[in-house]
Amino acid sequence: MPVVTAVIASYLVGSIPFGYIIGKMKGVDIRQHGSGNIGATNVWRTVGPGWGLLALVLDALKGAAGVGMGKLAGIDGVELLAGIAALLGHAFPVFLGFRGGKIIAAGLGVMTALAPLVALIAVIIFAVVVLFTRYVSLGSICGALSVPMLLALFQYSSLYLLFGVVVCLFAVLKHIPNIRRLLAGTESRINFRKP
Repeated sequence: MPVVTAVIASYLVGSIPFGYIIGKMKGVDIRQHGSGNIGATNVWRTVGPGWGLLALVLDALKGAAGVGMGKLAGIDGVELLAGIAALLGHAFPVFLGFRGGKIIAAGLGVMTALAPLVALIAVIIFAVVVLFTRYVSLGSICGALSVPMLLALFQYSSLYLLFGVVVCLFAVLKHIPNIRRLLAGTESRINFRKP
C-alpha cells in the first residue's frame, strides 16, 4: 500500500465517530449531553455502561486498524505516521465537522498494535487511578503520561519514543478543560453502577 494511501485511509478510519453512531442508535445526539464529547466515557454516562464499553472497543479497533494499514506500506516508521493519522481522525473527524474525541480509546488501539506490553501497563495505571479516584480524565492523563516513560524503559527506538511523547502531549492538551475542572474540584466522577 502506498504511504499516502495508508495515511489517508488511517485518517478516514479514525474519523468514524462510533460514539456518535451509538448515541444515534439509541435516539441521542451524544454531543448534546454530558460533556458533549463523542468518546466512550460520555457514551457510558449518557447511554449506559455496555454501550460505553462498545464505543471504547470500536474506537480502539480503529486505532489498531490505522497502524495495520501503515504496516502494509512495508516501510519502517509509516506505522507510526498512520497511527498519528488515525488519532487525528478521531480527534478531528471529517464526518463531524472536525470536532471529535480525546484520543484515549483510539490511542489504546494504536499502542496495542505498536507496543502491547506498554499498552497493557498503561491500561493498568489508568484502571488503578480510576478505581481509586473515579476520575476517568485523571486516569487517562496518567495513562498517557506513562507511555513515553514505558517506551524508554523497554528501550524502544528513538522514533518510537518521539512518537510516544507526541501522542502523550496531544492527549494531555485534549484534556486541558478536564485539568482545569480537576483543579477546581468540579470534574465529574464516573458512576460504576448506573448510567
